[in-house]
Amino acid sequence: FIQSQYQYSALQSKPPVVPSLIQFVILRIKMVHLFVLVLLLLSSATSFTHAPFGTRRTTVALKMADGPEIEVISQPDRDFLEKKGVFDWGTWGCGVSKFPWTYDSTESCYLLAGQVTVTPTDGRKPATFGKGDFATFPAGMSCTWDVSEEVQKHFMFY
Repeated sequence: FIQSQYQYSALQSKPPVVPSLIQFVILRIKMVHLFVLVLLLLSSATSFTHAPFGTRRTTVALKMADGPEIEVISQPDRDFLEKKGVFDWGTWGCGVSKFPWTYDSTESCYLLAGQVTVTPTDGRKPATFGKGDFATFPAGMSCTWDVSEEVQKHFMFY
């Protein structure tokens, strides 16, 4: 009786190997995720490289909306446009196309014709506008212009 009782208690006291290993792996994953989250929150960089397991490298590109959004005023009245001096600005146009663009300075434009979607590359909201709309693009923004109908516009950089 004593021997069987000892064997039973010995079996009960054995630590479960598989659950402990699984718990260790889950804890390790959580620690790595927490470390990356802290880096994301503390870093002002747009990307960084982290090598958590020696030779294997992981590059994380952050998409952070940084700065003001594209402002679109739909169909402003003539008084608004005249106060801005829009009709004295330069003109520019292009056919249906898709191309990258970076704004070194702020641009305002008034579309005389066409339709376009401008998609910032840093996570800001895309803007779609067309004939009769007034748009302002913030300095420093990189984006992709997707011209779906031939565009003619008045523009001013400042």
